[in-house]
Amino acid sequence: MPGGPPSRLRAAPRHVRSLWIFVSRWANLAGFGTQETDLASAVSTLRSRLLLLLLATPSVLASAALHAQGFKFSQPEVADQQEEAARARRIADQLSTPCRAELRNKKIMVMIGEIQSNGVIAAQQQNYGPHFEAINARLRALGLRTYTPEEIRRQIAQAEIDAVLRNDPDAALAASKRLGASFVLRGLISSTATGNPLMAVNQVSVTMGFRLTGSDGRHISEASAQTASYAGADVQRMALTLVNENADEVVARLYADYCRNAAPAARGGTASKR
Repeated sequence: MPGGPPSRLRAAPRHVRSLWIFVSRWANLAGFGTQETDLASAVSTLRSRLLLLLLATPSVLASAALHAQGFKFSQPEVADQQEEAARARRIADQLSTPCRAELRNKKIMVMIGEIQSNGVIAAQQQNYGPHFEAINARLRALGLRTYTPEEIRRQIAQAEIDAVLRNDPDAALAASKRLGASFVLRGLISSTATGNPLMAVNQVSVTMGFRLTGSDGRHISEASAQTASYAGADVQRMALTLVNENADEVVARLYADYCRNAAPAARGGTASKR
């Protein structure tokens, strides 16, 4: 009423206030929550698919590029097999070189030494038995005549052996005459072990160098091989393994040159005597 106390709005009963939630409006609220949940799920799924696509793209592109180049993961293995087959053919060709019977009856003095890190040649033949045998056994298997290390040590003084391995022609001639050898094969092996910075192992580098000459110093053949491998603490054992791996090719080269180059000199020497 005018002039009277302000009228007070009566609050709606509690059951009326909550009616919009518990009756028809509840479905609208539930639907709104479901829509938000579906949207978040869709975004998450899309994000995952995009991530997988980004991760897969480099490998797909790389695979396509390799395929375009004709690359296969088995190629390194095939290349190794081809290289080994070529090596075997090369060795077989050299070993098929005709060799005169008179050359097979000539004796070859084989000496093996090691170039140490200070440049000094260690020539104690008893210390290089396995290395010597790796070469000597192959020469004998080819029908060539050689001396054993014991035969050499019995008739040749150590100082003379040192001189021969230093490529002293006078020492080689004197030693050859004492043994009755027509040819001298000097072999020098050097091995170097260094620590690999990425792995806790030694890396062994081995170099083999052989020079075949007549007893008079006439050059006939040279052969060498170098290789490197990883080894443990037993460096000498790995060095011997690497020597054996390369001995076939080295001996095949020496044999071929011996059969081709030694015979003419023998005929020339005979002619000069006449």
